[in-house]
Formats: sequence, C-alpha cells, structure tokens
Amino acid sequence: MKLVLASKNEKKLREMQEILGHMGVEVCLQSQVGVDVDVEETGTTFEENSLLKAKAVMEASGMPAIADDSGLCVDALGGAPGVYSARYGGPGLDDVGRYRLLLENLKGQPRSARFVSVITCCFPDGSVITARGECPGTIAFAPMGEGGFGYDPVFFLPERKKTFAQLTPEEKNEISHRGQALRKFQKALEGHVSGAAERAPV
Repeated sequence: MKLVLASKNEKKLREMQEILGHMGVEVCLQSQVGVDVDVEETGTTFEENSLLKAKAVMEASGMPAIADDSGLCVDALGGAPGVYSARYGGPGLDDVGRYRLLLENLKGQPRSARFVSVITCCFPDGSVITARGECPGTIAFAPMGEGGFGYDPVFFLPERKKTFAQLTPEEKNEISHRGQALRKFQKALEGHVSGAAERAPV
C-alpha cells in the first residue's frame, strides 16, 4: 500500500518510513505524486488539524493520505505551545529560536511536559483511521544533542538521562509519541486492510 504524506517535512517522512515500512507500507511525499497542498491548520486540537491535512491531500491526490499533527505540551504554560508548536513565537523564528524562547519562558517554572502525536489516514472511500501517542518528559535547562528536529534538543527523558536529540533514530522510534501513534495506526491499518479484503466482491 502507498500512502501520501500530508507534510513536506522529510525528517517526519523518514520516521514514518522506518516504522511502517516493516509492514509493506510505502510513504511518499506529495511532490512524488505531483501534488502541492498547503493546508491552513485552523483546528484547536491535534486531531482536528491531523484530519484537515490528511483529507485535503487525499482529495488532491486521489490516494490514501496520512498526516501527523504533533506538538509539545508544557504543563507550566497551560499546555502551550501545543497545536501551535511549529508557530510558537511567530513566523520569524526557526526551530532554535522557538526552543530558546521556550527556555526563556520557563525560567523558574516547573519543567514537566509531554510530546503528543495524532496520526490520521483518510482513504478515497471515505474511511478514516486515527491514532494518538504521548511521551512524557521534562524540559532541559539547555539544548543537548544533534539529532532529531524541532524541540528534540530540549525534551529530556529522565529515565534515559538524554534528550530526544541524543537518542539514536531506533531509540527514539521505540519510545516517541510518533512511534507510539504509528504502531497503533499500524494495527488499525492491518484491520482496515483485512476488512476491505473481506468486503471486496468475489
């Protein structure tokens, strides 16, 4: 099965390919199927934004489309940046600028946080699969590590004594919010595929 990723983030694509590739699912970028869709993320939850993106790319490509909406939720900030994680601090900031702003805003505050990921896949027949994963942790006092992307250098896992950016891709996929959501999605997709086979005309 081939799924179109409703994102232009190649690092996100690699994470999905590494997990879903084991079950024979190919995930490709929009550009590989001649589609270029930018979806305005107007939802107030990860579920809403994930569905908006998957549905738009499915309709544009005519193929099953998979979207991930994820973000960092910090308890001391009332769950912010949340669904606005990629836009935290405004359009002038890059990943480094965003996590530096986060560290500044957390001075003197409790550091508990969690990463959340919601995976949605929309199919041309109208069916939808949704899966959610969460990974608890804390916010480090300074960035550490060169791997990952986004807030990974400041998301610290006390039990591993490492940030996401210090983990190998295999270690990150094993415990990350996206890894958890993708494994749940994988099980749901297996059920969807077998159900479709049973419903197919003989």
